[in-house]
Amino acid sequence: MTGEITTEVSHPRASSGVSWSALLFPLLALILAAALHLSKVVIDTLPLPFEVGLSVVVVAIMVVTVFVVLGHAEAVAHRVGEPYGTLVLTIAVTAIEASVIVSMMLHGGNNPTLARESVFSTVMIVSAGVVGICLTIGGLRHREQDLKRQGTSALLAVVIALCALTLVLPDFTLTADPGSFSTMQLCFVSLLCLLLYGSFLLAQTTRHREDFLDAPESPTPHHGHHQSAASGIGGRLTLLIVGLIGIVMLAEYVAAGIEQGLDALEVPQSDAIVGAFIATLVLLPEAISAIKASYHNELQRSLNIALGSACATIGLTVPVVAVASLITGRGITLGLVNGDIVLLILALLVSMVSFGTGRTNALTGGVHLVIFVAYLLLIAVP
Repeated sequence: MTGEITTEVSHPRASSGVSWSALLFPLLALILAAALHLSKVVIDTLPLPFEVGLSVVVVAIMVVTVFVVLGHAEAVAHRVGEPYGTLVLTIAVTAIEASVIVSMMLHGGNNPTLARESVFSTVMIVSAGVVGICLTIGGLRHREQDLKRQGTSALLAVVIALCALTLVLPDFTLTADPGSFSTMQLCFVSLLCLLLYGSFLLAQTTRHREDFLDAPESPTPHHGHHQSAASGIGGRLTLLIVGLIGIVMLAEYVAAGIEQGLDALEVPQSDAIVGAFIATLVLLPEAISAIKASYHNELQRSLNIALGSACATIGLTVPVVAVASLITGRGITLGLVNGDIVLLILALLVSMVSFGTGRTNALTGGVHLVIFVAYLLLIAVP
């Protein structure tokens, strides 16, 4: 990632301050996605080797575009400042996930558990995987790292409340089937999600803004491309949006192919695998950004990005999916099974302990990574 950003600085730039590769890949992703959607009938008639080869090309372009989009998001974030900067990528990535989930829900037959698996995968990947990598890398490089307990505790409290309301509570209601909400309950819980996330944004950006900022003595990473990109912030923002739209459309194509392949092979928990794929793909820009921030001893910014993505995923994705469900009449199942509830509670409890002292190290990160490995194991071997 660092090498790619360095290369971007050395390349000749257009008048807007953007390198040719940063301009090319968002446009290429959008054009390719549009072509795939327009020629879907023709693609379905291609021999299997050609379809596999096309999927490999699509994934490669999609991954490169994710890195390019990350560069644009970081440039925009640098211009608008913290904590507003972390919200740019968080909101954008959440829009991707919500769009992919809704499009997958409307693709083919009803898929009631896809939203649940995507949201659960996002929470586990963030709270166990991304946070574990951040704490481990930061601890190994800086021995110990400090964080703002007030801001992190507030953010974690919102994540815990959202997880309990959307992923655990449906298993214990009586009006609807187990794991599901009635129409009134779904509307009410969706409204609570929006209120909780809105309250968090209000606290992070206005009333308690200082609680989410790194300590003044923390060194600031040196990203030379940020300064040069400041003058072309409008172009960066446009390319960011174009790239995100392209990634959404390509992700839908790849996810649909994976789902069809898993169903043909009769793989158990295919929804869990597809949900994990969607979450991993859309979280990739935020994950890299969070890991880089921790590496540069900006742990609070790293946690803002990581935990903020989990907060936004539940607070915004669940209401969007709920609206889609009510409009289309396709039911959704949000309640987790018992094993997933145990993993969720374990990840959130360890997070509370890890951030409770205001200081972390590599051992703390290792505990999170152990939980993440257990999550991966139970997807492969339920």
